[in-house]
Amino acid sequence: MMVETLPLPLPLPLPLGRLQLQNTRLDLKRWVPAFLSSHKNLFTVLWIAAFASVFIWQRNVVGLGAGGRAFSIFGGRPLPPRPLPMLRPVAFNLTDFGGVGDGLTLNTEAFERAVLAVSKYGKRGGAQLNVPPGRWLTAPFNLTSHITLFLAQDAEILAIQDEKYWSLMPPLPSYGYGREHPGPRYGSFIHGQNLKDVVITGHNGTINGQGQTWWKKYRQKLLNHTRGPLVQIMWSSDIVISNITLRDSPFWTLHPYDCKNVTIRNVTILAPIFEAPNTDGIDPDSCEDMLIEDCYISVGDDCIAIKSGWDQYGIAYGRPSMNILIRNLVVRSMVSAGVSIGSEMSGGVSNVTVENLLVWSSRRAVRIKTAPGRGGYVRQIAYRNLTFDDVRVGVVIKTDYNEHPDEGYDPKAVPILEDISFTGVHGQGVRVPVRVHGSEEIPVRNVTFRDMSVGLTYKKKHIFQCAFVQGRVIGTIFPAPCENLDRYDEQERLVKKSNSQNITDIDYDF
Repeated sequence: MMVETLPLPLPLPLPLGRLQLQNTRLDLKRWVPAFLSSHKNLFTVLWIAAFASVFIWQRNVVGLGAGGRAFSIFGGRPLPPRPLPMLRPVAFNLTDFGGVGDGLTLNTEAFERAVLAVSKYGKRGGAQLNVPPGRWLTAPFNLTSHITLFLAQDAEILAIQDEKYWSLMPPLPSYGYGREHPGPRYGSFIHGQNLKDVVITGHNGTINGQGQTWWKKYRQKLLNHTRGPLVQIMWSSDIVISNITLRDSPFWTLHPYDCKNVTIRNVTILAPIFEAPNTDGIDPDSCEDMLIEDCYISVGDDCIAIKSGWDQYGIAYGRPSMNILIRNLVVRSMVSAGVSIGSEMSGGVSNVTVENLLVWSSRRAVRIKTAPGRGGYVRQIAYRNLTFDDVRVGVVIKTDYNEHPDEGYDPKAVPILEDISFTGVHGQGVRVPVRVHGSEEIPVRNVTFRDMSVGLTYKKKHIFQCAFVQGRVIGTIFPAPCENLDRYDEQERLVKKSNSQNITDIDYDF
């Protein structure tokens, strides 16, 4: 069934709200700089604007009225359904293939028939599969190349919870292990392999993994295989995922594996902040040329975790994660970290930029984690414009994250950590702003801190913690840095050379 051709509105990023002041006699040229010169006032503006944007952006998720239609946040009138854009030369509706969106009917065959129909249009520019408003229960299904999976406003794809419907797959070659159990692993809910030109988008429709049953069985040790991700795309290129909500994954939520040219934009990822184990938000794994921007993530593990394989299996597979830009995110992780690198990074991670990041009410903000046996490297990592609010530990580099797939790893395969910079780190309510825990066998080299001012909640002398780290501090930062780092002034002239980079001042009691 063909659908009406309409122009696609430009993606809506997650910017700070604009204040349009009209008919006022205030002298903006004097008032605005004076107001924003106070860091506390600036932080308040950032905080309010970011969450106002998230609230308005998420109105279709929480503002459902009778019949599943969204209500305006400014009144009780239902918003009209948004027309579906035409993004491919041909488009189908799921209902064309027998789909029933009542939340009870199993739609696996409808999805499979629809994807098969789309696959026949690959040489003609591909085709679009529209998922209309409704609740579409299905077992896991595969995608095809040159597909646009479009979720309408109020559309929700529901994963069946019975694991007998989830097929088993071999372990990932760079892991050699199911991650939670040896042997096979459950496949993902929405899966793709060896694909090109895949788009998953919509009017903020939802893909719901209904992971509650999986989490409970995992805690009770009732599963014999590793849980499956919500969306996993492997060995593929030219992937775009935008303008949707992903929630309650059984395991990792969005897992691009050994992919190139991936864009993830305007995606909301949700899971309970407790009792939802390993529900990472986005896990780029041995990926190259990737953009993650304008997302809101609140989950039960790392919001983002960049990976590249596990110990000897990752070293042998040899595919690094590289050229990754992460920007304009609001994230929350009460269990793990906002943005992590590792701990499975044995293929190497390089050329990563994280900028314009707000981490709130979290255990850790940004973290690099590795261990002897990993091999590989983490280098050329730049963090810029980070804001922490109510965070236990802000910056973490940890080199003893000792978790291994089996006894076959080489303990002498030590990773290299070098060329890591932090510029523009601010916030409030932080207990430990920096904890860089290198070791004699895994020292952390060439670390730079510049423009840092973090409000503290814990009044203890040694709150900037270091061990086996070499690097520098440029200009004045708060709190006072550890003695391991060289001091430079704002013009980058050496003021004081560190006596030793091996001083250990790590306190895990707080």
